[in-house]
Amino acid sequence: MHKTTIVLLLGVLLLAGCGPREEGKVTAPASREPAPPAAPAPAAAPVPPPSAPAGFDRTLELHGVTFHVTCPNDSSLNKVTIMPTGLEIDNSPVVREADGTVVGAEVADLNVDGSPEIYVYVQSAGSGSYGSLVAFSANKKKSLSDIYLPPVAEDPKLSKGYMGHDEFAVVESTLVQRFPIYREGDANAQPSGKTRQIQYRLKPGEAGWALRVDKVVEY
Repeated sequence: MHKTTIVLLLGVLLLAGCGPREEGKVTAPASREPAPPAAPAPAAAPVPPPSAPAGFDRTLELHGVTFHVTCPNDSSLNKVTIMPTGLEIDNSPVVREADGTVVGAEVADLNVDGSPEIYVYVQSAGSGSYGSLVAFSANKKKSLSDIYLPPVAEDPKLSKGYMGHDEFAVVESTLVQRFPIYREGDANAQPSGKTRQIQYRLKPGEAGWALRVDKVVEY
């Protein structure tokens, strides 16, 4: 009984070992393509540095007197500083508030007395660009005193059709102010009238000097 069982077991093992086999076949691991390199992140756009204020800085000289005019021009209201050099008594700087930014400056001797004046041109903020003036006279080359320019808006005749966009310039022995004339219904950027030009002469005033209207022309 014991021998018979052993023989049967051996037979089963021999049959199991005689099953078909595939020789030399090795299962290769699945092929894997290398992953493409990740695209670099786009570079951030460079941030431009903040623009510096367009400050005004100019030195002008006439008859041996020098005026150094500076203004930061960094807001709608600015401080204009005028530093004189060459005056006999007082060369202290003078500071005035400007309604806008300084757009120009000229030195002249409008009354032809041998002592210069400094004219600083100011343009207000906004679409109107109203003009104003900061000006001083060197009294006999001793010290500075203010020069007053009456606003155009205070004169009913001169202000008719006036909506700003002033320009100033020294022309020979006069100061000239010009601006476009607007007709009723004109847009601020499209005046349809002529140009009004006011010519001023420098005259003694109550507490200094004043620019008085000498001639008005339209063209």
